[in-house]
Amino acid sequence: MLTTPHRPTSLAVLTSGGDAAGMNAAVRAVVRSALHEGMQVHGVKEGLRGLVQGGDAIRLLSSGDVGGILQQGGTVLGTARCAEFRTREGRRQAAHHLVERGIDALIVVGGDGSLTGANIFREEWPGLLDELVDAGEIERGRADAHNRLTLVGMVGSIDNDMFGTDMTIGADTALHRITEAIDAIRSTASSHQRSFVIEVMGRHCGYLALMSALATGANWVLIPENPPDTDDWEESMCRALTAGRSIGRRQNLVIVAEGARDRHGSPITAEHVKAVLEERLGEDTRVTNLGHVQRGGSPSAFDRYLSTVLGYAAVQQVLTAPGAEAQLIGIREHQIISSPLMACVRQTQAVADVIAAGDYGTAMAMRGGSFTDSFDIIRTMVRAHPRATAAETERLRLAVLHAGGPAPGMNTAVRVAVRVGLDLGHTMLAVRNGFRGLRDGDVDELSWMDISGWVARGGAELGTSRHVPAEVDLAAIAGQIEAHRIDGILMIGGWAGYASAHLLHTRRSEHAALGLPIVCMPASINNDLPGSELSIGADTALNNIVANVDKIKQSAVASGRCFVVEVMGRHCGYLALMSGLATGAERVYLPEEGVSLSDLEEDLEALRIGFREGKRLGLVIRSENVDPVYTTSFIRALFEREGGHLFDVRESILGHIQQGGDPSPFDRIQATRLASTCVEYLIEQVGAGEPQSAFIGLRRGKIRFTGLDRFQALTEQEAHRPLEQSWMSLRPVAQIMAGPGPARG
Repeated sequence: MLTTPHRPTSLAVLTSGGDAAGMNAAVRAVVRSALHEGMQVHGVKEGLRGLVQGGDAIRLLSSGDVGGILQQGGTVLGTARCAEFRTREGRRQAAHHLVERGIDALIVVGGDGSLTGANIFREEWPGLLDELVDAGEIERGRADAHNRLTLVGMVGSIDNDMFGTDMTIGADTALHRITEAIDAIRSTASSHQRSFVIEVMGRHCGYLALMSALATGANWVLIPENPPDTDDWEESMCRALTAGRSIGRRQNLVIVAEGARDRHGSPITAEHVKAVLEERLGEDTRVTNLGHVQRGGSPSAFDRYLSTVLGYAAVQQVLTAPGAEAQLIGIREHQIISSPLMACVRQTQAVADVIAAGDYGTAMAMRGGSFTDSFDIIRTMVRAHPRATAAETERLRLAVLHAGGPAPGMNTAVRVAVRVGLDLGHTMLAVRNGFRGLRDGDVDELSWMDISGWVARGGAELGTSRHVPAEVDLAAIAGQIEAHRIDGILMIGGWAGYASAHLLHTRRSEHAALGLPIVCMPASINNDLPGSELSIGADTALNNIVANVDKIKQSAVASGRCFVVEVMGRHCGYLALMSGLATGAERVYLPEEGVSLSDLEEDLEALRIGFREGKRLGLVIRSENVDPVYTTSFIRALFEREGGHLFDVRESILGHIQQGGDPSPFDRIQATRLASTCVEYLIEQVGAGEPQSAFIGLRRGKIRFTGLDRFQALTEQEAHRPLEQSWMSLRPVAQIMAGPGPARG
């Protein structure tokens, strides 16, 4: 009779299937989380093949063994196909190799095929051990002691095609690669007035094609889940592209998912689209197949974060439910969740079946609401002109402005807001230079093409400022609202914008014109705004930090050095904590926690010990407003003076590079979704009896509105940050990931 599964003391981790950026970060997280729990961890080389081979393919890992792999693309453990594992004899060998090492827990990072194979192995485990006992290869006592195999999976797939998680490891990085390539193609296409057809990966899932089209302002997109709705789809496409040329657009960009089909299931290839454009439009057309460049390269900041928290959660799942049904660890609505593995696999495979059957409505529904919403937004964005509006439609005048510091994604949001508003039949007004511009009447009307090309542009084309109106400004602002007949305001910006909008909202009883609806959209690299877990611009800033710290780490390793890196954030430590998690920093100083002399002494002693034992790199991240006395320069000088001959110390204040650059794909996509929803909200509120003002945000993965009158109640006014900061729950994970001993990174 089988005994109750025990708490595993030893586990194995492997990567399998196609490689995906972030797999190394997941392995690192599993190793360091398991070691923190007092477990042994074995790394399996070459995926499932390593289980069958045994020997040196399965070896113990230390914290130092996974140091320095966080920023590497691909998988250092390797991945390979294994025909032997598909046979029972091969799986029996794999079971032998694991049980002889006392391993009865397996964490697999891979796709649905790899995870399915691993689950078959789990189901057969008791029988495989019985066969090994009968053959005299292991003792009955050892088999009884390891009578169940605990299996936990994480999805490594750039296609983002697995149920049980909103994002798969590697998908965000792939989207970065695609977006960077298309941005570069756009410039050459515009120079020569060419058409480009770009093929991206996605056999059964159009995620990469759809989201890259949204993020780059592509003019047409073809995905497996929603083929063109007419047999003569080529004519519809050519008509739309010709209309764009007629209004001065200098390039045509068509994105094709590799699995794109027409309504009859016939493949739509990039070469076919090229031939159509050349024949029907006479366009000079080029095809670019991005291929495996989409898989490669250093993982994005999000993929490092995602892989880390999933790896940590996978180890916790092993410990809390040994021997239970195989589980998949994923992220849903920005929360880490566990789901039955095979149920997720079956749902994933069902989408491909539905597409093959031509049931495209069901396929879109199975992808989820945000997928469908994104497709609907694309239909508006690709138009050359706004739709004709019925005469009875009330034509509103909606103003868009920025306030606060610049944040990448602001221009993306304006572009979407203007086109959605115009498409719905309304007049869109630009207010230049924030609330100061509104006070001074710096307002003009925007047309469809005025914001062409803004999707990928950093900065703030409308101008922005941190000016918060004084009481004496309110009458002038109210006068300008009346003079320009403004019906609603969309403020895209940071703390100063929220404070200004709240001031106008609270004074509406004194100035009737201020009674119009105002909606605030969070755009701040500091991620310090209420009602939203993520602000537009924060992801771009985080990627800027990570890219620069990666370079700093290479310099430090080469010379045996500790770097103290200062990042922005004002009084919010989001950028510091998340960049520390994504770069492998040993210590992160946050304004929410402060720093004391005893903290610095403790960290200094840890550095001394580490460098004495062979450590070559030290990395400390300091948020800019942690403490007015213990500045970055003070910490650098203290560490350098007391480090002696063991190590030298340098400081790096990254500064405004964090605010610059083109917005990341995530910031473009979120800006698009939020701006579209904001315009619809304003239109709805203008027509309401008592219009409401609000701020929008992404909370638990869903777009939600919060009444503007709650602004002060939800924030620490002096510190300029929300009372609730969900990301602070990651603090213990960051400390575990720093790892013990001399080889952190």
